[in-house]
Amino acid sequence: MLNKIEKKQLVETLHQKFAESKIIILTDYKGLDVDTINELRRKLKESNVEYKVVKNTMLIRAAEDTDVALIKDHFQGPSAIAMSYEDPVSPAKVLSDFAKENDKLEIKIGVMAGKVLDINAIKSLSALPSRDVLLAQVLSTMNGVPTAFVRALNNVPEKLLYALQAIKDQKEAA
Repeated sequence: MLNKIEKKQLVETLHQKFAESKIIILTDYKGLDVDTINELRRKLKESNVEYKVVKNTMLIRAAEDTDVALIKDHFQGPSAIAMSYEDPVSPAKVLSDFAKENDKLEIKIGVMAGKVLDINAIKSLSALPSRDVLLAQVLSTMNGVPTAFVRALNNVPEKLLYALQAIKDQKEAA
């Protein structure tokens, strides 16, 4: 049991984490055993996502003056929060995949960049490629544009040379 000072420190720490998070997803873990929750925590940790089980009263206090305050009405029943500080897709992907395997895990709601995410938005987010894959796609596209431009520029003198050669051949034939 936490004393008053420890509770206050926990609320302050959570408040700071809420402010720094790119996305926060609220889940109901009722019915999951300890081993299953630990497996979920391990999978989330592999994706650099923090998963915490916290009393609803502390969540409500920590949510004040953050985007998480938008979903404080959903802090009911057994609640756990997944927070990601880097990639907003990872927690959605891991939680959605885990919920498919374990029907007792319920994804309630989320918040990202001041917007409330319902379950459908979270599932849509989970369908996106990861941040690393998206960055690779952008870099590939950015690399392809200059390469094509250089090829096009290289073709201009080559085509001019062919045209001059054709004119020369035409004059020689005449």
